[in-house]
Amino acid sequence: MIDTKGSGISGDRPAGAPIVALEGVNYTLDVGGRPLHILKNVSLTVAPAEVVAIVGPSGSGKTSMLMLLAGLERPTDGSVVVAGQDLRTLSEDQLADFRRKTLGIVFQSFHLIPSLTALDNVALAYEIAQPELGLKKTREAAAAALAAVGLGKRLDHRPAALSGGEQQRVGIARAMISRPQLLLADEPTGNLDQTSGATVIELMFDMARKQNAAVVMITHDPGLAARADRVLTMTAGELVETTRTTR
Repeated sequence: MIDTKGSGISGDRPAGAPIVALEGVNYTLDVGGRPLHILKNVSLTVAPAEVVAIVGPSGSGKTSMLMLLAGLERPTDGSVVVAGQDLRTLSEDQLADFRRKTLGIVFQSFHLIPSLTALDNVALAYEIAQPELGLKKTREAAAAALAAVGLGKRLDHRPAALSGGEQQRVGIARAMISRPQLLLADEPTGNLDQTSGATVIELMFDMARKQNAAVVMITHDPGLAARADRVLTMTAGELVETTRTTR
């Protein structure tokens, strides 16, 4: 079991309040002196431990919404509240601290550091989030996280020596080691074959359930989306449909 007690930030979220609360969010960029409306009046709530899938065509605004949830971009107007934090009120340094302590992110392209072993990739993320723990405890926690995703015997392998599915397992261990309140996943199976993708998603959902983390996931895979509690469709910057699923 991974010992990450006390690794999350408490925030000001009352008991039972949503992890995600977007209200009337617009996101507009200036392109060649003309406004490009990427998100249009988007509202969304996500409950603790809820899994939400966002589907829709490329360029519809899905990834932009994830970037707003991560505090990597700021809305033109509207409210973005995550784990009780109004992200509009936080400085860049505060946003970085918020991400370290509150969010886990799983990328399509893994984004592992190629010169580091699987163990060191995960340990580095944990060290950044919890620098007070010290090297020994950090590496022990990283080893436990990798064992939890079935890579206990691959700790010393660098990314080039791992399959795509194994690299994404490292990514999941890295994302979940600090017990985030919210996991953001951007096409987590996009670079995997069907069998590896199914295994990775099962691991990701299993770890999220065990840690009571909410999940907001972008996917083009209807089978994967159907495994979520809710499926929302993004079209031309608008959330136009919500479907509750049964699991």
